[in-house]
Amino acid sequence: MIRHPDRRAHWILGLLATASLLGPAAGPARAADDLAAMSQDDHQWVMPAKNYASTRYSGLDQINAGNVGQLQVAWTFSVGKDRGQESVPLVVDGTLYVVGPFPNNLFALDATTGELKWQYAPATDPASQGVACCDVVNRGAAYDNGKIFFNTLDNHTVAVDAKTGQEVWNAKLGDINRGESMTMAPLVVKGKVLVGNSGGEFGVRGWLTALDENTGKIAWRAYSTGPDADVLIGDGFKPYYPQFRGKDLGVSSWPPDHWKIGGGTVWGWVSYDPEANLIYYGTANAGTWNANQRPGDNLWTTTIFARDPDTGAARWAYQITPHDLWDHDEINENLLLDLPIGDRTRKVLVHPARQGYMHVFDRATGELLSATPYDTVNAVTSIDVEHGRPVVNEALNPLPGKTIENICPAAPGSKDWQPSAWSPRTKLMYVPHQHLCMNWQTSEVGYIAGTPYVGATVDMFAGPGGYRGEFMAWDPVKGTKAWAIQEDFPVWSGTVVTAGDVAFYGTMDRWFKAVDANSGKVLWQFRTGSGIIGQPVTYQGADGTQYVAIMAGVGGWPGVIANAELDPRVRNGALGFVGAMQDLPAYTAGGSTLYVFALPKSAVVPASATPPTDGGTGQRQDNAKSP
Repeated sequence: MIRHPDRRAHWILGLLATASLLGPAAGPARAADDLAAMSQDDHQWVMPAKNYASTRYSGLDQINAGNVGQLQVAWTFSVGKDRGQESVPLVVDGTLYVVGPFPNNLFALDATTGELKWQYAPATDPASQGVACCDVVNRGAAYDNGKIFFNTLDNHTVAVDAKTGQEVWNAKLGDINRGESMTMAPLVVKGKVLVGNSGGEFGVRGWLTALDENTGKIAWRAYSTGPDADVLIGDGFKPYYPQFRGKDLGVSSWPPDHWKIGGGTVWGWVSYDPEANLIYYGTANAGTWNANQRPGDNLWTTTIFARDPDTGAARWAYQITPHDLWDHDEINENLLLDLPIGDRTRKVLVHPARQGYMHVFDRATGELLSATPYDTVNAVTSIDVEHGRPVVNEALNPLPGKTIENICPAAPGSKDWQPSAWSPRTKLMYVPHQHLCMNWQTSEVGYIAGTPYVGATVDMFAGPGGYRGEFMAWDPVKGTKAWAIQEDFPVWSGTVVTAGDVAFYGTMDRWFKAVDANSGKVLWQFRTGSGIIGQPVTYQGADGTQYVAIMAGVGGWPGVIANAELDPRVRNGALGFVGAMQDLPAYTAGGSTLYVFALPKSAVVPASATPPTDGGTGQRQDNAKSP
C-alpha cells in the first residue's frame, strides 16, 4: 500500500487518520511518558539513539562475542534510491520503519520477515535537492503514541499513523528559497516533536522547533542567533561562564545584521534528561566560512544548549568554538552519563567535538570538567577548562587570499554527525570518526538568498599515518583511548554496542563489522553491496531472534563522489571532500539496501556461557591498534 498525500488536503487526511487512532487497528493509546519506558525495552528501538541518554546500547546478548562470527543475512529490502543512506531504522511493536533519502519515502516492514506492510510517499519538492549541501540524505524517524514522525528535505515534518501509514498532519517549517532544508531525525519529548533545519552553507538562520505531536502546530521555536527573545534566553538562563552572560549576545557578537544569515543550524542530535527536565543539543557552523567577514564570537553558533522542553527556555549554554574558523559544526551527539569524576559520581554530558576534543560537562550547570584531544589536532592547541575557551593556534589564522596548509582536523572535524555508543558493561564509548587534515583559502563572498554562501576553497587529505578513518573505544573518565581500529576511509557510519559485548559499525568500502567491545578484535565482517554510512540497530523479533539491521548506500558529504557525477580530478569539489576521496569510486557505487542479520538457530547460546575472546586479559587483539 502506497500513500500519496495531497498537501492541499492534508487536513482531511488528518481527520481520517485521527479517527483511525480511535479504532482497533491503532491498538491501545499510550501515555506520553510511556516513551521513556518503551526505550528501555530491548526488544524494540523506538527512538533514533535507542534512549533519551543517547547511549545506543542494547541489553540483548543472544548475539555475543562468542557466536557473532556466525551471523548471516536474514532478509534485505531496497528503498529504491541509490543515494546516501544515513537513516536509522526504528522498531516498534514488531514493525521496522525506515526513511529513504530524497524523496524521503517512509517504509513499514515486518521486523521478523521483512514483508512490506505499507509505504508512505510524501510529495517532496524536487527543487530541494538544489539546496542540499552534502547529498540528499535523511537520518531517520521518531515514534510516539501510535505515530511516526519524520522530516522531508523540503522542510516538512510529517506525522503518519504507525499502523496504517495514513497521514495525520503535515507541517511546513522552512523555505528552500532561502536555502533551508531538513535532514535530521526528530526526537519526541513530552508530546513535542523536536526538529531543526539545515543550510549553514546557504546563509540561513538556524533554529530548533517544537511541534505539538497531535496537531503539528508550533509550540515554540528557539533561534541560534539574534536577540535574547528569539533565542529564548530569559531570567532562567544561568550559564556557568561569564562570557556567556549579557544581553543580546546573539546580536552584539556579530557585525551589524550578520546574525540574520549567520548559520547555527540544528541538524544533528537531541538528548533529554527526564530528571532535570532538560534537552541538550548543539548548533552548527557560523556563516560564511570566511571568518574575516564576521568578526566577533558569533554567538550562538557552535554551541551546546540546555533547554526546558516545555517552553524552550534556555538554561545554560557553552560555545565550543567561538568565531568558528574552519566550519566546525557542533551538532554531534551528547551522551548523558553518570561517571565517577574526582571523588564522586557526576551527572555529565559527553560531547565528541568536531574540533577534536572530547568534552565532558556537568550537565546541570554547563561547567566544563575536562577536554581531551582524541585525534590529531593543531588548529586548537588546548582548551582552557577554567575559563571555558579554546586556545587557538594563531599561526594558522586564515588571512584573506592566503592558502593555509596542513590544518588538522579538516572541515568535517575529527568527528562529524555519525553517532557514538556507550556500554555500561565496559565503561567505554565507541566512536566512529575521520582522520583528515586540509589546506584552506578564504575568499570574499556575497549573500544571495538560496545560493551557496561559503567563502573558502578547501582541499582535504589523509591525516598523519595515511589512514582516513578510525573506530575507537574511549574511556571518558581517564580521557584515553582503550583501543582503535584504523580504516582506509572515514568511518562515517554510526555504531551500536550490546550486552553481548559486541560493537557494530560499517565502512565506506562496503564492510559491516562486529568487534569485541573489550579488545577491539574484529570478530566478523560482511561485504555489502555499497559503502555504509548508516546507523546500525538491534532488536528482538516476534520469533525470539535477535536481529541487527543497517542501511547500506554510500553517499553523504564524503561519499557523494561515488553516487553522483563529480569529477574526481577537482579536489575542491563537494566543499573540499573530493580531494580526500578520489579513489572511493574504485571501491563502491551508490546503493539502497537495508540488511538484516541474525544467527542460525544452532549458534544461539547465552553470552554467560561464552569465554571472553581476549582470554580474560583485556588486552588488545589482532588489528586493534594502540592509540
